[in-house]
Amino acid sequence: MLRANQDYLKLPGSYLFSTVARKQREFQAAHPEKSVIRLSIGDVTQPIAPAIIDALHRAVDEMGSAEGFHGYAPDLGYEFLRNTIAEQDYKARGCEVSADEVFVSDGAKGDCGNIQEIFEKDCRVAVCDPVYPVYVDTNVMAGRTGTYDEATGTWSDVIYMPCLEENDFAPRLPKEKPDLIYLCFPNNPTGATITKAQLQKWVDYANENGAVIIYDAAYESYISEADVPHSIYECAGARTCAIEIRSFSKNAGFTGLRLGFTVVPKELTVDGVALHGLWARRHGTKYNGAPYIVQRAGEAVYSPDGKEQLKKQVAYYMRNAEYIRTNLAEAGYTVSGGVNAPYIWLRTPDNMTSWDFFDRMLEQAGVVGTPGSGFGPSGEHYFRLTAFGTFENTQEAIKRIKEM
Repeated sequence: MLRANQDYLKLPGSYLFSTVARKQREFQAAHPEKSVIRLSIGDVTQPIAPAIIDALHRAVDEMGSAEGFHGYAPDLGYEFLRNTIAEQDYKARGCEVSADEVFVSDGAKGDCGNIQEIFEKDCRVAVCDPVYPVYVDTNVMAGRTGTYDEATGTWSDVIYMPCLEENDFAPRLPKEKPDLIYLCFPNNPTGATITKAQLQKWVDYANENGAVIIYDAAYESYISEADVPHSIYECAGARTCAIEIRSFSKNAGFTGLRLGFTVVPKELTVDGVALHGLWARRHGTKYNGAPYIVQRAGEAVYSPDGKEQLKKQVAYYMRNAEYIRTNLAEAGYTVSGGVNAPYIWLRTPDNMTSWDFFDRMLEQAGVVGTPGSGFGPSGEHYFRLTAFGTFENTQEAIKRIKEM
C-alpha cells in the first residue's frame, strides 16, 4: 500500500520561519493600519554590489550570443569559480584546499540539509542547542532522530549540546559519542564564536572518535576578532574529519540569486570510503549546477572592487548590530552576539516564554523577531534579532521596543 513518508510525519508543526511569517501576516491582516518592522529572518536588505551587477550583465549578454551561450553548468561548478574560491577563501589563509574539493551549489541551506544523505541512517547526530532548525529537521526526515518528546522539545536519538549563557553560548564536548557533529560559527542563532584553540579541540575530538564535523561557516565574513577562525581548515587535522559549508547569501547579498559551496577533502574517509566521491556522486545525480550567470556573479565577489564594496555592506549590517546591542543593553536587556555575527541574542524580560515575548513585541511594538525556543529547548526565554534590516528601520524598531 502506498503511504506518505512516515519520517516526514514526525516533524512537529511547521518550519520555524514559516510560523513566524504566518503570525506576521495574520497580525497585519487584522491591523492594516499598523506598520510592522521585520528583524526575524536573516534576509539582507542592501542591493547587490555594483561590481557583481556588472558581472551579471556581462554574463547575461554572453548568453545572448551563440559564442557565449552556456547550457547546463558542470554539476560540481565552473572551474573559474572553484579555482577562485580555493585560492582566496582557503589558500590565502594558509588552508590546504584544492579547487576539485569545492562543490558549488545553489546555497548553504540545501547543502546543510542534503549532506546527511551520504551517511548511514543509524548514525548518531550531535547538535548545538539552540541550533539552526535545518540540521535537526533534515535528519528527522532521514529517519535517524528517534521519537519526539513534546514536553522537552527533544528527539530521543539526537545528542544535544547545550549552549548556555554561563559558557558564553559555546558547546562542550559531548559525553555520548556522536558520529556526525554539526557546528556553526559564528553561530546562528546566538551570534557566539569560539577561538581557534577551542575549535582545535573539536577537530582533535572528532579525529580521536571517528566522527565527522559538518561545519557551517555561512557568517565568516562578519568575523572582526583576530583569534576567531574563518575556516575549520585553519586547524591541524581538519582535513580528515571536517566538511565545510559556505554561502554567498550573507556576505554578498545572494539570498535572491542563490549560490553556495561545500568543501569535502579527499582524505576524509568513513569506514574506508572517501566521502569526496560519495558527495560528488550525490551532487551529480540530484543537481544540475548553479546557473552560469550566478557563478560569474560569485566570481565577482572576489574581485578587488567586489571585495571593497562588500566590506562596506558587512560594515553597514554590523553598524545595525552594534546599535541593537548597545541600545537594548542600555534599556536593561541582557544581550549577546552582534560582534562577530549579524545576530543579537537577548534574554526575554520577566522570564517570559520566547513565543509570549514574540506576541508582545508584535502587538505592542509592531516588531517581528524570532523566538529562541524555535531553535531548540535551550533557546527558551531567549530571542533573536537580526541586523539585516535598513539602519532607519533598525533605529525605529529599537525605539519601539524600548517604549513597550
